[in-house]
Amino acid sequence: MGKQRIILPPDLPPEVAEEEIQVSDEDLQFVNDNLDYAGFVSRLDTRSITKHVTRVADLKEDALEALYEKRLKKKKALQKEEEEEEEEEQPGIPVGHVDALPVKTLDGQLYYRTLLNASKQSEGAGEGEGATQETDKGLVKLTKAEKRAKLKKSRKEAKKQAKELPPDEVKDNPQRAVLAELKEDVTAEESFETKKCKLAELGIALLADPDSNIKLLKEMLQMCNDDNHAIIKLGLLSLLAVFKDIIPGYRIRLPTEKELEMKVSKDVKKMRYYESALLSAYKAYLQKLMVLEKVSLYQHAVVRCICALLDAVPHFNYRESLVEVVVRNISSSDEVIRKLCCDTIKSLFTNEGKHGGEVTGAAVRLIAHYVKAHNCQMHPDSIQVLMSLSFDEDLGRSAAPDKDKNVRNKKYKKGNRLEESSHKQPTDRKKSRQEMMSKMREEVAADYKAASFAPDIMERRRMQSETLSAVFEIYFRVLKHTMQSIVPRPNGDTGTTHVTEAHPLLGPCLDGLAKFSHLIDLDYIGDLMDYLKKLACSGGKTDSSGKCVTVSERLRCCIIAFKVMKNNLDALNVDLQDFFVQLYNLILEYRPGRDRGEVLAEALKMMLCNDRQHDMQKAAAFIKRLATFSLCFESAESMAALVTLKHLLQKNMKCRVLLENDPGGGSVSGSVAKYQPYASDPNQSGALASVLWELNLLTKHYHPTISTLASGISNLSVAPTQAHLSTLSPQQAFLNLSLERESFSVKSNAVKLSNKRKRASDGVVASSVAQLLEEASSLNEDEVKKKLSEHYMLLRDIKENERLRSELDRTTRALRLYDEYKKQMKQKRRRKNHIS
Repeated sequence: MGKQRIILPPDLPPEVAEEEIQVSDEDLQFVNDNLDYAGFVSRLDTRSITKHVTRVADLKEDALEALYEKRLKKKKALQKEEEEEEEEEQPGIPVGHVDALPVKTLDGQLYYRTLLNASKQSEGAGEGEGATQETDKGLVKLTKAEKRAKLKKSRKEAKKQAKELPPDEVKDNPQRAVLAELKEDVTAEESFETKKCKLAELGIALLADPDSNIKLLKEMLQMCNDDNHAIIKLGLLSLLAVFKDIIPGYRIRLPTEKELEMKVSKDVKKMRYYESALLSAYKAYLQKLMVLEKVSLYQHAVVRCICALLDAVPHFNYRESLVEVVVRNISSSDEVIRKLCCDTIKSLFTNEGKHGGEVTGAAVRLIAHYVKAHNCQMHPDSIQVLMSLSFDEDLGRSAAPDKDKNVRNKKYKKGNRLEESSHKQPTDRKKSRQEMMSKMREEVAADYKAASFAPDIMERRRMQSETLSAVFEIYFRVLKHTMQSIVPRPNGDTGTTHVTEAHPLLGPCLDGLAKFSHLIDLDYIGDLMDYLKKLACSGGKTDSSGKCVTVSERLRCCIIAFKVMKNNLDALNVDLQDFFVQLYNLILEYRPGRDRGEVLAEALKMMLCNDRQHDMQKAAAFIKRLATFSLCFESAESMAALVTLKHLLQKNMKCRVLLENDPGGGSVSGSVAKYQPYASDPNQSGALASVLWELNLLTKHYHPTISTLASGISNLSVAPTQAHLSTLSPQQAFLNLSLERESFSVKSNAVKLSNKRKRASDGVVASSVAQLLEEASSLNEDEVKKKLSEHYMLLRDIKENERLRSELDRTTRALRLYDEYKKQMKQKRRRKNHIS
């Protein structure tokens, strides 16, 4: 059945005196011309209108006002009941059997005409006007309860009929399907907005007064079990903001059974209830995060919440679980998750004041465990975070006197007790009292230590020692794994090796050893030097998979060896000749772009420029090798090599014979070995028999700084404008020219210098040279490099095409020979058949 509503009578029109009503001639003419428009007047129900008007005709003013108030109250009560019933049943728009436009009643409400109402109206159309009047009359006489029951019954029947509609009818009517989809979308969006507002209200209430509204945490946790993924993410992030704000600055310890039996004040009870509720909700929240962390849809949000919690409250309960999750994901393949976890670990290492250093040791031990479990096959960032660690070197020295003092105090007290016991034996009563007092002192000292903010030096020293041991355990494990993966090549050549397995952690491991080399125990330095020597000697050509120890890593091994030797100069007696040999060979194996130039510059500074005396043969070999290197590579590397070369010439006076034009070694007395440029040992290269002709070419270098420095080295004097280069390190020289390389272009003064040098030549030649230099000044290094690479790529393609053409010709000739062979065989068979 359709919806039937009780229509209240309209409000009375304002009273207007009859003499004030004026009808113009134009209005009369319009009504007479448009009688069809005024036809609705004939269909008005004059009976009901007269009935409502005559009800209040004879009433006085006070009674009339009371009647209208009563009618208004009745109208509001009916509207309120209808709204409550609609909220309970939620009938909404009758989707599925709407067949006409809605009808708007006099009270302003919309009613939809359904199929059932339309059929009943069509059936009852022939009953006449009298039946309608009787129905209207019956409706007016119904009581409130009857009207409410009738309305509910009609709604239930309409719902039942809507459910019983066959699916074919729904499919045949696309309008119903579209309306149903629209209704679902609107309902889902309204539900999402409602839940979002609910989360905001709960969060604001908790932040405003957490002591009174601590129960709301359970309600927020329940909203995280919703079917909507967006609501779950919002719930997790809202709880994160709440917990970060309301978590106290101490660890919560729940009371024991004995403490619960004691009588306490109301404030203590309230505090205990608040702490227990907070801790239980926090535990449930962490369990929810652990479960959702395995779901890829929520992984980013969950990891963000865990990292934010660990960074904000590393002192609070259940931090071990948070540290485990973060460390487990520092080697994740997802870049966002890995960056979040690594940043969190670095923050823990740099801000140890939040947790007293305990979380640092736990995190480093977990990293060591995962490195061992994954057999050193992890992302380099997983141990690169250890570079953020800092150790207090003065902690051990400051703790030692306190320890000796404690030992002396204990011995002194023990001696006093022995003296007292020798004079007088204590009774049992005094003995029990002394034990009770000592126990009480220990408890008081423990409580004071727990409540005190002053750090315990011995405890910090112990934690720092454990952390340092775990760090070096990681580094030595990576070195050992890399050494085990290096095997001789199958051709039996023992001089070359290759790596059977990737070693992604070797680079950050060497960086860490270089930083913490001064903290290594002397017992492990011997093994470390052996590992570094083997790795530095494990050179091999880079294959397609890249599984080899690179030039930068081998240079880093040499640098670490010299740092360890420098920091423990008095306690070690190690021969570093093998590292000099490796540096001598690695200078030529270096390739710009593939290897790190700053590592090469650091190796030159550490091994050649520091205050170390070199014999003449070795120094001359390195001088010649660096001059050759300066011709082949870019300006930054060439500058670092020339600075090192100049330093060696200034320290080794006898090596200046290389600046002479005499190829026999200048004024050096005695026999001079023949120069061998391809020798692998600098002591056997015979570099004193050579001449530094490379400096003459470097004086014509396109970069003015390099050309000026090369000229100063040739004359063994520094130009006034370049006086600072005498104290410039190779690292600083490399850095300066690396920054200038991007925006460098040849200036006009280079043209003037070239014109001065060519002053004796013809004017036409000088102008052509100036024009060429002007054209070259517009090009920078990157453009020249690009053009050269394109040129050599083209040459390589031409050679490749020639090789392919030769193979094609050879294959074509082989096929022709094969065809001729087949023809000859056919002819032989024919002859045999003909003879037979």
